Amino acid sequence: MRISHQALRASSVFGFRGLKAALTTLALAGNVAFGQSIQLNSIATHNTGIYDGSASEITAYDPDRRRLYVVNAQAQRVDVFDLRNPNALVELESLDMSPYGAVVNSVAVHDGVVAVAVENAVKTEPGKVVFFSTKGKFQSQVTVGALPDMLTFTPDGRWLLVANEGEPNSDYSIDPEGSISIIDVSDDADEIRQRDVRTVNFRAFNNATLDPSIRIFGPHAAVAQDLEPEYIAVSSNSKYAWVTLQENNAIAYIDIKRAKVVELNGLGFKDHSVAGNGLDASDRDNKINISNWPVKGMYLPDAIASYKARGKTFLVTANEGDVREYDTFEEAVRVGSLTLDPEAFPEAATLQDNANLGRLTVTNTRGDTDNDGDFDELYSFGGRSLSIWTSDGRLVYDSGDALEQITAAAFPENFNASNTNNTFDNRSDDKGPEPEGVAIGKVYGRTYAFIGLERIGGIMVFDISNPSCVTFEQYFNNRDFTQTPGPNSGGDLGAEGLLFIDEKDSPCRKPLLVVANEVSGSTTVYEISKGLHKDGNAGDELAEMPEQFVLHQNYPNPFNPSTTIRYSLPEAVHVTIKVYSLAGAEVATLVDDMRQAGNHEVMFSAGRLASGTYFYRMQVNGEITQMRQLMLVK
Repeated sequence: MRISHQALRASSVFGFRGLKAALTTLALAGNVAFGQSIQLNSIATHNTGIYDGSASEITAYDPDRRRLYVVNAQAQRVDVFDLRNPNALVELESLDMSPYGAVVNSVAVHDGVVAVAVENAVKTEPGKVVFFSTKGKFQSQVTVGALPDMLTFTPDGRWLLVANEGEPNSDYSIDPEGSISIIDVSDDADEIRQRDVRTVNFRAFNNATLDPSIRIFGPHAAVAQDLEPEYIAVSSNSKYAWVTLQENNAIAYIDIKRAKVVELNGLGFKDHSVAGNGLDASDRDNKINISNWPVKGMYLPDAIASYKARGKTFLVTANEGDVREYDTFEEAVRVGSLTLDPEAFPEAATLQDNANLGRLTVTNTRGDTDNDGDFDELYSFGGRSLSIWTSDGRLVYDSGDALEQITAAAFPENFNASNTNNTFDNRSDDKGPEPEGVAIGKVYGRTYAFIGLERIGGIMVFDISNPSCVTFEQYFNNRDFTQTPGPNSGGDLGAEGLLFIDEKDSPCRKPLLVVANEVSGSTTVYEISKGLHKDGNAGDELAEMPEQFVLHQNYPNPFNPSTTIRYSLPEAVHVTIKVYSLAGAEVATLVDDMRQAGNHEVMFSAGRLASGTYFYRMQVNGEITQMRQLMLVK
């Protein structure tokens, strides 16, 4: 199932906080900008048939040999695919990683060298980084920190950076230090030795005064033990790196040459009581209810990526959220089980109803500000958003509640479903859509962020060329909600790692996006093409026989009282196009019949409808769905 959902360009004044609020306000202000700059089209999928086993997690690409490398953690290997024809993923071979450790966590490729991060069978013990040639020949291996979770080459190829998460064991009796390994890979890969590895730790911060939003809360843990490096972004000049410390709500700034932590930046908290920062907090209210609540969200980002705009470096994070759950320590509790301070929460009984905040999971490690045994503040896991930060950790942009608003409009019957079930509202009480992966790429002169949603699935696309004026471009979900999730069933489930391939490196000379889906065990390749121009003209695109099912943006938009909707079909199919209100009520059926292959259009007249935002959706044979928005302004 495919979803393509177009929204507006938001001004920096409104910051795209809350899709409905921004749409309404910007329409009245007269500065709405519509039109889709790019279009994602899935062109190939490889499915391992291994369900919920992390058989497709992280990908890397060798542009010289046109090879795609995919981490298959379940099989303890890295699968290698021929990407010379991106329309057909052909598996060539696998790199067996079982001799080097236990779980395979990450892979990276640069200039003929493949680097693989492998976790120790005892995860609190040091792991390995193993080097191969792109022809599959073993080169060397080195020891790094405990639980090497992610690795990446610097752009100049001089260094390989490894995030060693250093998680504790199940009973928290052993808690290794988190660290970053910096490996000098300037020599040939077969000459890399242990002497080329330097370790960056956090011991200098053990007795330091930290930003209060940095979470240090593990039982009896020193700062160096408690900090858990998750993901790494590197500056374009290869001099600096930024490392997410997910559980700690922080980002570490690293000087690579000096192998030193320059600073730790706490990320603060997201105020869900502010308009545009709402969330759906209950899985027991039987409705979509994205509202403001007296809750602070801990960003707790997973993936991070860096890019340059206007000569400055900015960071993009996917604010997934994470929870510490161990045999002897578990921080997640439901609001309904807490004793709330009567002054801070005078309507506690109402708030703690299961249909309100009662089901929401929050941390029990923060919120009792006066240490009297009750909770004065509530802190939930994850921002349910993407954020843009300056290089020193100042927030520039946050998508607010847009991810939930968009997915609610796209999949009203499966809103906040998880990646192993299609149940409506299933994840509302626990981190929502869980944005996890980030890839950044430049396409046709603009910079885009591609955000993978781990739970409901799919890819959100944002134009981030101007960090203070972000455009939501598209939501594409390759999941099939008509099928029960299972082996080879349900489409792509659990988007994990995202990889952008620039057109100059692409085998088809068009930009590509590769998405690894850990629950379905599938890897999907997307081709990125140009969308409609902002005047509604598709140029020569509509004069040719279409290759994809595409629902185009209506024109004009905003409109009054009529507008034209174009759609393209590569084959004869039964097509249904319906229009819905923001609340999900059907207001018009425009097409419900067989249509021949080609380019079509239909007129939508809304003379009897009130001004507002509506959505129109195309279904093809009941399976392929695309959705866009339109705005009626009378």
